[in-house]
Order: sequence, then structure tokens, then C-alpha cells
Amino acid sequence: MKLLHTSDWHLGQSLNQFERSYEHAQFLAWLLDTLESEQIDVLLIAGDVFDNANPSAAAQGQLYQFLTQARQRVPHLGIVMTAGNHDSPARMEVPAPFLAMLDAHAVGHTGRAGDGVDLAKLVIPLKDATGAIQAWCIAMPFLRPSDLPRIEAEDPYLAGIADLYAQAYAWADAQRSPGQAIIALGHCHITGGQVSSESERRIVIGGSESLHVSIFNPDIAYVALGHLHLAQKVGGDPTRRYCGSPLPLSFSEIDYPHQVLVVALASGTVSEVRELRIPRSVALLRIPRQPGPLAEVLQALQTMDVGQLVGRPDLKDCPQDQWPYLQVRVQLDQPEPALRASVEAALENKPVRLVRIETRAAQASGPNDGTTLPPELGIDALRKLDPATYFGRLYQHRYGEAPPDAIAAAFKELLNASTDAGARA
Repeated sequence: MKLLHTSDWHLGQSLNQFERSYEHAQFLAWLLDTLESEQIDVLLIAGDVFDNANPSAAAQGQLYQFLTQARQRVPHLGIVMTAGNHDSPARMEVPAPFLAMLDAHAVGHTGRAGDGVDLAKLVIPLKDATGAIQAWCIAMPFLRPSDLPRIEAEDPYLAGIADLYAQAYAWADAQRSPGQAIIALGHCHITGGQVSSESERRIVIGGSESLHVSIFNPDIAYVALGHLHLAQKVGGDPTRRYCGSPLPLSFSEIDYPHQVLVVALASGTVSEVRELRIPRSVALLRIPRQPGPLAEVLQALQTMDVGQLVGRPDLKDCPQDQWPYLQVRVQLDQPEPALRASVEAALENKPVRLVRIETRAAQASGPNDGTTLPPELGIDALRKLDPATYFGRLYQHRYGEAPPDAIAAAFKELLNASTDAGARA
């Protein structure tokens, strides 16, 4: 039988102010074609189906329209879908009775049975085109402390996860017949995995951020992982895989090889794992690739031919949701209050969407857009210092000098205006 492993769709996601339903629609249309052309038996979706716990009606509509069309295109298709840390466990399971009519299973949380976890809910039979069971799937959602058995240990969270996977494996092993494989889904950060820092939400529970791959029994034929957006093997093992996200969810993922994985099973083991690259429907541009002086950057923006850069000469005639996203990278040796206005003027009438302007101070050794701060400018300092003092220290950190009188006066004026508005409200 053939499985297709995907995860981290993040339906409903916006890149800054730009919503991305067009890109998700293009991906889902490609996925429908792939399910049919590859004659996939089971679709595995390993969490973060939605971008947030309260997805829009449009995002939910995209998912359920896709699931319906998938069964129409591949009538024998089985679907197993688990919740990630971005998803609402309860919301994922609300349509379960209707999904069952499509042979689709959505697991949002572990559930209880008596004094323990409902293992029958977590272990799902996987059938081939003839309806014969070929494998059993441990469909594990993102695990919160309330989902886990209580274990007396130095780290109860890690111990609880290991114990739950062990229980689920034992249950699956008891159900299977000779020649049937066991597959596991997990939405978690496995130790050693490469992280996309701009778009992956850190999971820190009980002081633990990552799990060891040993939580998966070595007799599990394939582990389909979600959460990390970069496609990668865990410890180099081709049967323990992150498939990665189907879209670049931030500019830190501009060079990621977005893909799905086709997994072939034979006689209870993995016979092949094949990577299928996902076409990128909307380009991401960084101008320049490394921050440059403002005058040079503005000149590059004014002269660039966006259509030629992305191989779309007809781009000006296309709807805006097909225009590339742009990150502008500038090196500054002094503050530029009119920076955004200058950049927007250079981009006038160009078919591109400006997402972000990243600035780097000339004396800095790395990007400094205000997102990386020393401890003395952390959240505690923000709470303790008055706004003007904090602003002065932040400016000093970013530009290596105290704010000029004009900028300090402008900040004070802004602060007073904000205070006055609050008082009137």
C-alpha cells in the first residue's frame, strides 16, 4: 500500500497583512492531482492543519472541500489527520461523525477510557484499495500535560509522552496480524531537528522543548512527523521523517525544499520513501540578498523587472494574490524616518507586495531589526523602566549612540499623544 505524508498546512495563515488562500488553494489542487496520479491509499496529515485555534470559515471550508474532493478523486482513500500545537483539539474533532462517512479520522486529543487513555481512539486501521487492513496507525496529536498518564519522574511530561507512545504501540501490536505494519504520527520537536525561527512556535512544557526519537518503538515501520517546517530525516533515518510545510511560512524558509513524502509498504515494512516537490505558486524575493546601503537598495528596487525575476512576464496583468512577496534589506548608518516611504516610492507600479523592511546598523555584525535584544532590554526592563528611558536604551543598542534631540522630542510627543488619547477614552 502507499501512504502520503504531509503536515503543517497552516490554512488561514497571513504573511504580515497578506492572506494566502490562493497559495493554499494551489497546493490543495496539486495535492488532489498527486493523490490520484500516485493512487495513494492513505493520506497522513501530521498536525497544524490550521494556523490558529480559531480558523476562519474560509480556512475551514478549504479543508472540508479538499477532503470531500479527495474521496471523490480516490474513492478508496483513507485519511488520518491529527491536531498540532496551532490547532484547537476540540474543533478538530467536531465534524468526526461526518468525516467517518469519508473514512477520515481526526484526532484532536487523546480522550479517556476508565482511568486511562482511550487507546482505541488513537490506533486506526489502514486499508488498501481492496479494503484489506495493511497497517495500523498510532494517530498521536500534539500532546499537552492533560493528555498524558501521570508518571512520577524528574520530567513528568517527557515520561508521560514516552509511556503513552509505549501503550499505543502495545495496543497496535496486539491488533495487528502478521505482515501488517505499524505507523506513527507525531507533532513534536525531536532533538536535533532544524528549526525555522521566524515561523515555528516554540513548544516548551515543563522545561522540555524537544523529545528524543527513542519514544518511537524501533519496530514502528515509519514515523510521520509534523511541526518543523524544513523537510528532514531524524538522525539520518529515512523512516523517521519531517515532511516539512507545503508553503514557505516566513522569509527564513525562502530556500526550503517544500515537499510531501510517498511511503510504500510491503510485508509490514517500508519498501520506499519518495520525495515529491511542491510547485511554489507565489515567489518570495529578498532585495538585496544581503543588506546594502540605502541608496543602492533604492536603485535596485527602481530598476528591477519583477516579472523577469520570477519568470512571469505577464505578472502585471495577474491578480495581486499572485504577485511575489518582497523583503527589503537595508544597512543604515543613521536613522531614516522616511525609510518606508522611500521604499514604497521606489516600488510604485511594480507587481510586488512589500512584506517587510529589515534594517541592519552599519556597525552591527548581523541583522538587527529589533527582534533580538540583550537581557537588559528584555521584558523585565520594559516593565520596570519608564517608556522614554527604555526608548533611549533601545536606540543606543541599535545605533550605538544616544537618540538625537529631534528624535527624542518626537518620541516624547508621540508618548504624550498616546497618553492623552487614553485619558479621553
